[in-house]
Parts: sequence; structure tokens; C-alpha cells
Amino acid sequence: MELRFSNQDLRKLIVPLVIEQFLQFSAGLITSIMVAGLGEAAVSAVSLVDSVVILFLSLFSALATGGAVVAGQLIGLDDLEKGCKAAWQMLLFVGVSSVAVMALCYLGQNFILDTVFGDITPEVRQNAKTFLLITNASIPIIALYNGGAAIFRVMGNSKISMKMSLLMNVINIAGIAILIYGVGMGIEGAGIALFTGRTVAAVVILKLLCNQDLPIHIRRPLSFRFDGKLLIRILRIGVPNGMENGMFQLGKLLVLSLVSSFGTAAIAANAVGNAVAMFGVTPGMAMNLAMVTVISQCVGAGAFDQVRYYTKKLIKLTYAMMAVSNVIIILILPLLLKIYDLSPEATELARQILIYHSICAIVIWTPSFTMPYVLRAGNDVAPTMIIATVSMWLFRVIASYILGRYVGLGVFGVWIAMTIDWLVRAVAFVVRYKQEKWVEKSGGTLKKA
Repeated sequence: MELRFSNQDLRKLIVPLVIEQFLQFSAGLITSIMVAGLGEAAVSAVSLVDSVVILFLSLFSALATGGAVVAGQLIGLDDLEKGCKAAWQMLLFVGVSSVAVMALCYLGQNFILDTVFGDITPEVRQNAKTFLLITNASIPIIALYNGGAAIFRVMGNSKISMKMSLLMNVINIAGIAILIYGVGMGIEGAGIALFTGRTVAAVVILKLLCNQDLPIHIRRPLSFRFDGKLLIRILRIGVPNGMENGMFQLGKLLVLSLVSSFGTAAIAANAVGNAVAMFGVTPGMAMNLAMVTVISQCVGAGAFDQVRYYTKKLIKLTYAMMAVSNVIIILILPLLLKIYDLSPEATELARQILIYHSICAIVIWTPSFTMPYVLRAGNDVAPTMIIATVSMWLFRVIASYILGRYVGLGVFGVWIAMTIDWLVRAVAFVVRYKQEKWVEKSGGTLKKA
């Protein structure tokens, strides 16, 4: 069997992705620590607003994945002309739809603050309102950036997205340092810094995609007409993935509303837990992106034996990397919590949450979140969406209310419910993969292309 990706190819793809993800979430961690200097209300407000913005960005990330999968399959088929068209159709659709979502966010601002966020203190609400007004404007910008980054990754050129992530986060962190600690601005300084970093990175990555020498690029002259057949193919993957991501984030918002009812200490502990926990799953998220590139190209070439080979190989690597990152978190946790300088109650809650999360992340995160990317790249999208959505609502949302409110475990019960969802998803996705329905679906899709 002549392998499509050598070990060297995989290293060139994976190492920049891991660095990119660590840069992104290290910057998020540093940002949350810097914002913590403004008080627990500011930390809570940023966490609440980010949860809403991430809900919408997850939809566009899913569309970017749909475009990347189709482009990757076309690379496998050596049809680069259609691959360029697929990439542009994805960017065009993401651009139009993200502007519409931004407008809806502004129109629904009071609903978000008063209903979605639940019973929060006036100070948290005011901070959240300010941060929301600024970050809403960056939704179309970061959506287009994610689309451009997905195109570079599926070409195997993950160094570009790594460099752009570095650029964006350096601007963001420097901006916070200057605007908050230099100029003396409040939460609005964090919002302006975030907006600026995203804008610069988006402009640069789209400019780079205009290079006509790239295998997949933005072709000239630009056409602003939708190609129905090609767009449907992208949406066939992107929409179910987007619905899955959207329902996932919506469920998290409902759970966040529950957490808000536990008090400011619980909100702050949950915010810190989310920030640090993301660092623990960073290697896995990098491997998810690598899966899209590797599996979609193998599927496009009809090399299903290589799909099985690389799935097994990359899953093993993901487990190893997740173990390393989460052990590191457990070891440095006392230092991290000291840096945040939260109240004793919030500190203890965050410690319990993060130790529990790290252990579960090592054991069950990989099959729960990496295996779905294999299935999506193989066009097995709808069943993946159904499994994830049903598990989310039954075993995360409902169980959060049962364990958190009625059993009395509070915010820790919410995190237990989350890991129950992971376990159910992991078992279901592994069974689905072993059934190999994706082989039939991939073959059928390619014949129609």
C-alpha cells in the first residue's frame, strides 16, 4: 500500500496545527488572566459573552469544515479547478450569512443579556453589554478568517494558519496590555483589542489566498454568484455539522444560565475552568483539523484502506498528546489558580472542576470528539449530527439540571453531566465507525460529483 501521507507529511501538517491551537488557547488563558485584573464581574462577563459569540462562530466553523472537506476530496480527485470553486463558494456563503447573524445579535442584544444570561448582577450585566457591543462586530471577520484558515489546512499548509493565529493573538494580548493597563480602559479595552487582532488576521489570510499559484485559491475575476450544485454539496456536510455545533453551543448556553444561578463564585470558577480546560484539549482539537485534511483526501482518492490506517494511527497519537497536556495542567494547577487570584470559594470550585476534567479528558475525550471528524470527512454527516445532538440534550443539558440543581452538586454537577455526554458519544461514534457506513456514503457521493 503506497501511503498518501508519509510520516514527514504528517509532521508538517500536525506540528503547526498543535502550535496554532496552543497559541490560540494560551492567548485565551493569558487574556482571561489579564481581564481578571478588572475583577470577577469582568471575568464572568467575558465568559458569558464569549459563550454566545462562540455559538454563532461554531455555525460558520462548520460551514468552513464543509467547504474544506469538499475541497479536500476534490484534491484527492486531482480536480483543483472545482476545488477552487468550492473554496470560494464557501467563503461567499459564510460572508453573507455571518453579516446577517451579526445584525440579529445587535437586534437581540437585550434578549441575550436578560434572558439567555439569566439572573446576573448589575455589574456583570453592564460589563457583558459593553463587551457584547464590540465583539458582535467581529463575527463576520472571524468567520471569514476561519474559512480561509480551513482552506490552507486542507491543502496541507498548516503553517499559514499557525502564523496568522500568532499574529492575531499577539495583537490581542498587546492591545489588552496597552488599553487596560496602559490607557486605563475597562472591559471595552479587551473588546477593542480582540476586534483589532481578528481584523488584521482575516485581511492577511484572505490576501494570501488570492495567490494564483496555490493549488486551492481565490480565482480572479471574483464572481459573486452562487453555484447551486456545488453549494448544495458543501451545505450537505456543513449544515448538519453546523446544526450539531449550534445545538451543542445552545445547550452550553442553557447550562451556563443554570451556572449563573449558582452565584458569582460559581460563574467565575466555571469561566476559569473553561479557559484552562481548553488548554487541556488543545492537542485533540489540532488532531481534529488534521483528520479533515488526511481523511478527506483519502476519501477523495477512494483509498478507504488508508482511511482505516490513518484513523487508527492518528487516534493513538491523539490519546498520547491528550495525556501529556492534561497531566501538565494537573501539575501546574496550584500556580494557575494563584495567578487568577479568585475568592477562596471560586478557587476551590475551579480546582475540583479542573482535576476531574483532566482525568476524563485523557480517557474519553478522543473517541467522543475526534472520531466524528473521521465520519464527517467520509460524508457520514447526518447520523453524526443526530448522535451528538441527542446525547447533548439528554446527557448534558438535562443531567446538568438534575445533578446541579436537584441533587445539589452545583457547578461541579454540571461538569459531571458533561463527561457523561462524552462517554455516550464515544461509544456511539466508535460503533458507527466500525459499521463502515461511511464507505458506502463516500463512494456514492464521489460517483455523483
